[in-house]
Amino acid sequence: MSSSAIATLVKIMESLPTTVQDIVVEHLQQYIRKFNITVAVSPDGKLEIPAEIESQLKAGDKYTVTVTADSIVFEKMKAGFDWEELRRRRDSLPPDPNPMTMEEICELVREVRREKRSEIESQQ
Repeated sequence: MSSSAIATLVKIMESLPTTVQDIVVEHLQQYIRKFNITVAVSPDGKLEIPAEIESQLKAGDKYTVTVTADSIVFEKMKAGFDWEELRRRRDSLPPDPNPMTMEEICELVREVRREKRSEIESQQ
């Protein structure tokens, strides 16, 4: 950016109230981050994330990464049960060599219900 463009931007910013200046700076930062990020893949196949993005990711958190032709989106996974994660894990497992029959599943459900009923009755 030329120094005259910077000078113009400074004049515009100085004419704004302080609260609006803060908002404009925040929007500019978001705009610059959005269009000025380079992500690369290392020779060993790992995603190299710029420090400004990596600093926003928290250690221990899990993220869903969506890759399209023109974007990579990191979305923090919500705490709690994740059906999609369960489905992915299940699909990655080999077939069960001893699958339960429908009768066995029904008997298991009945047993759990009996246990729940007896817990409720013992609390009363």
